[in-house]
Amino acid sequence: MNRILFVVVALFGRWFKPRYNAHIQILEAQISMLRSRIDASRIVPTVVERAELIRLGALVDGDIADVMHIVKPETFARWLRDKRRGRVFKKLGRPATAETIRKLIQLMAKHNLRWGAKRIVGELRKLGIKIGVTTTRDILKESGLHPSPGKTNVKPPMAWTTFVHAHMDVLVACDFFSKPVYTMRGVFTAYVFVFIHLGTRKIYCSSSTYHPDADWIMQQARNASMWFEEIGIEPRYLIRDRDRKFPDSFDVFWKDAGVRPIKIPPRAPRANAFCESFVGTIKKSCLNYFICFSLGQLDYINKTWLDHYHFQRPHQGKDIGNNVLDADFKPQTEGTIKHREKLGGIVSEYFREAA
Repeated sequence: MNRILFVVVALFGRWFKPRYNAHIQILEAQISMLRSRIDASRIVPTVVERAELIRLGALVDGDIADVMHIVKPETFARWLRDKRRGRVFKKLGRPATAETIRKLIQLMAKHNLRWGAKRIVGELRKLGIKIGVTTTRDILKESGLHPSPGKTNVKPPMAWTTFVHAHMDVLVACDFFSKPVYTMRGVFTAYVFVFIHLGTRKIYCSSSTYHPDADWIMQQARNASMWFEEIGIEPRYLIRDRDRKFPDSFDVFWKDAGVRPIKIPPRAPRANAFCESFVGTIKKSCLNYFICFSLGQLDYINKTWLDHYHFQRPHQGKDIGNNVLDADFKPQTEGTIKHREKLGGIVSEYFREAA
């Protein structure tokens, strides 16, 4: 019986061995093809890969001379000796840069668009962080940031928010808003033209009109220019949208005054966020509660609310700190607290009555 079983096993072995050897040869051929396409002169296995190779080598009692292609058999033998001696495999090469330092480098590069790798390294040394220029340059490249922006022929693009916050004191923006007016002749749309100085959030608000033609717009531009001069603002940039109501002479007027008009992209109201925010505020806080029957009524509402906006209303902008815009305003600590209402209670103010 044993002889018959031995013969059967031998026959099966002869039948499977060529197929098994063919599988091995196919795998070896593919490994050779992959090795020929690798640029590195040698492959350095990781700690996990070393452990896996040692585990597989133990299955064949360490007889790996014919099948080990990643490393030399002598190297594999040294791994076995190190394991028997209890040595712990360590990751080769220099230790990786800490993630906190990498993020700090990226943050400096994004906040300071003209800084190169050397400038960032110098700034890090001030903070007690030692790192090489080459390492810093590699981190910037991996992050998609140019390591030497000053050496490029084209200036690096500046984010819109960065531009706005860097020029708050010389930036103004303008926009229109509308309000329906109900008259004996029907319903008409009244238009109001507003300018906002981004640094102080102060507002110039025009009188309303049913016909915002070129002459009316140019008159409001002249009025706004005089208003800027009166309150001591010298704008250099004017943000506006691409509304067709703007005549060509509008941009010419501001260029002659030393102000550069900047048209925001189409359908991008967030690029004119400060002006859009004010329009939304005056509508939600005031105008939406009224039905207007004349331009005079609309102008009176706007004027009353703007007085409250400039002199009594605390503003919650992060750079204003929930304070009143009026630079001369001083909190009162003495006197009886009084309450007054305007526009039928839509505007509510608290103040201290002088003793």
